[in-house]
Amino acid sequence: MSALFDFQAFLSVVLLVICTCTYVKIHFPNLLQQKTGFRGFFWKAARIGERLSPWVAVCCMAMGLYTLFF
Repeated sequence: MSALFDFQAFLSVVLLVICTCTYVKIHFPNLLQQKTGFRGFFWKAARIGERLSPWVAVCCMAMGLYTLFF
């Protein structure tokens, strides 16, 4: 089923985008300098990952455990 119609898959994609954008911004900060347009979406995802990193980590752990056991 597509990630657009399955809520669990949608949450997984959102968490992976946030984590990936945060990683890219830490290692290659020049890629996510632009705050508007298409790359602005990824800048905002990286900002969420930076500011809410404990919550994002807990959500990633919960999603991983849910995927493994359910």
